[in-house]
Amino acid sequence: MDFHISPIVEDYRRRIDAFVARELIPLEADPASYDRHENIDLGLLATLRARAMAEGLWCLQLKPENGGAGLSRVGMAVCYEAMNYSIFGPVVFNSAAPDDGNMMVLEAVGTPAQREKWLKPIVRGEVRSAFAMTEPHPGGGSDPTMIRTTAERRGDTYVVHGHKWFITGGEEASHFILMARTSDDERHGLTAFMFHRDQPGWNIARRIPIMGPEEHGGHCELTFEGLEIPAENILLGEGQGLKVAQIRLGVARLTHCMRWLGLAERCVAIAREYAAERQGFGIRLADRESVQLMLGALAMNIEIGRLLVMKAAWELDQGGFARKEVSMAKVQVANTLHQAADIAIQINGARGYSKDTLLEWIYRYARQARLVDGADEVHRMVLNRWLETEGRNFWQWPVAELAS
Repeated sequence: MDFHISPIVEDYRRRIDAFVARELIPLEADPASYDRHENIDLGLLATLRARAMAEGLWCLQLKPENGGAGLSRVGMAVCYEAMNYSIFGPVVFNSAAPDDGNMMVLEAVGTPAQREKWLKPIVRGEVRSAFAMTEPHPGGGSDPTMIRTTAERRGDTYVVHGHKWFITGGEEASHFILMARTSDDERHGLTAFMFHRDQPGWNIARRIPIMGPEEHGGHCELTFEGLEIPAENILLGEGQGLKVAQIRLGVARLTHCMRWLGLAERCVAIAREYAAERQGFGIRLADRESVQLMLGALAMNIEIGRLLVMKAAWELDQGGFARKEVSMAKVQVANTLHQAADIAIQINGARGYSKDTLLEWIYRYARQARLVDGADEVHRMVLNRWLETEGRNFWQWPVAELAS
């Protein structure tokens, strides 16, 4: 792949950088900028979203006909990294999970009528959304074939019974994508449905307390006791739920990595700034070899993550699935973010452990990165399956066609 980015993508990156530095970073130190769950205050968010829209930095990941800029996956990688240099960035630009993944899958598989009804309001920033797949034991988590929530067809309607949990954004969402079992078929037993929060027959049992900080709407436990969904709200067709999930999660896992790279770089910046001014025993921290080794290794690990993300993004842009590449990026970047926050706290000492910097916020947030959208161990297991299947070809380079 060619690592040059287009002038258009570079223009977006520069404008995002400037917006983040001017509009977002100054707000992070003000307690009034946060809601009670340690995310950006919704009133402030609305103001900043309007500014992002006005500057043409809104929903860059979608096609122009759906309200976006039509960025490629490679272009998204560049821009998302810049966005998440601030903890507030992704949600301000409407590129935060779960809306980000939900918008992209609705764009990819929704009918024109479904995109008008379910996608456009999210794009306009009028509603939030959630993806309801994960279930408590013995239901499905990383293995969607274990899903036990059922949708029984009755004429042109499906009646849903079941139990979901850790549904990100559930308390604030209006539009939900629901994964439910419609048959016992191993490959075609799941179906993806859309439903609205105002429909009867379901309930938010609780907002699950977490280490935090939390996304808007938290992580919720949902129960379904007769929710009725019309057949017209099925995505891609009955029995195609696993395919919908694969389409959504493949890109969504990678966009997590794109964003986390920016956050890891922010940790490095906070660490370097402090190391440059803090002295002990007659020497600056920045001049100590031990600190230099930590920061040098961290910079290398971030760059490894960037290369893996770019390779996966490039493969997706070529029309491939990039399953190996996404799994490798997910493990590398999630662990690098966790490492970046930990090292930055160590360099900052007690200051890093306090709320005088963003580092403790990022550290708590980073720990979930190794769990969401597939735990490290699941992705490593998947990679081993590829290795078992491909052997040495696991590392094979794609070969270009000869010019005619």
